Amino acid sequence: MDMAVLFELGAAFVLPALLIAVIAYFCGCFNGAVIVSKYILRDDVRSHGSGNAGLTNFYRTFGGFLTFVVILCDVLKAVVAILAGVFLTRALLVNNAPMIILAKYWAAVFCLLGHMFPCMFHFKGGKGILSGGTIAILMDWRIALVVWGGFLILFLLTRYVSLGSIWAGASFPFASLYVYRDLAIFVLALICGGLVLWGHRSNMKRLLTGTENRFSFRRKTA
Repeated sequence: MDMAVLFELGAAFVLPALLIAVIAYFCGCFNGAVIVSKYILRDDVRSHGSGNAGLTNFYRTFGGFLTFVVILCDVLKAVVAILAGVFLTRALLVNNAPMIILAKYWAAVFCLLGHMFPCMFHFKGGKGILSGGTIAILMDWRIALVVWGGFLILFLLTRYVSLGSIWAGASFPFASLYVYRDLAIFVLALICGGLVLWGHRSNMKRLLTGTENRFSFRRKTA
């Protein structure tokens, strides 16, 4: 995206950007793990295990069919956030490919912020992997291949979900830069990847000390 184009749009760019940010943030706040555990199971997932409101902790704690409901929620909210960004950009701003791509990344940042820091759940959410992985797919198949390919390889070799997640967060901005070769998009992708890495800072420490838990398809029992 040529920065000169953004300057020419001026104030016209502000309203769509704010609307996209607000809608994407509240889409992100729709946390499947918290909603299912707190309002269906009546047992907040954040009071168990790692205390994280994400898919891995939900599965380890509760397991069962409702895990798929959590997956569906976290996937759909990312899809809605990105599509809303595209729609508002076309309707209120301009309908060209570079601006649409920029809108996707802008929406992605705020969707992840909502997921990780949901205002209606005391700003205590998940780590952004499932929603972030969905975002990678919605951006470009090459970005998705790098992010998901590395995640799956590391996970299958080590059974550390966190290690694959760290790869996803670290590789997303550089894969985005390779595909789009745009500074503004790289900066937004860097924020997305940085949020994922920040969310996994405790996992990094445990990986370094050898105390990180490996993933098991057998749910732990009390």
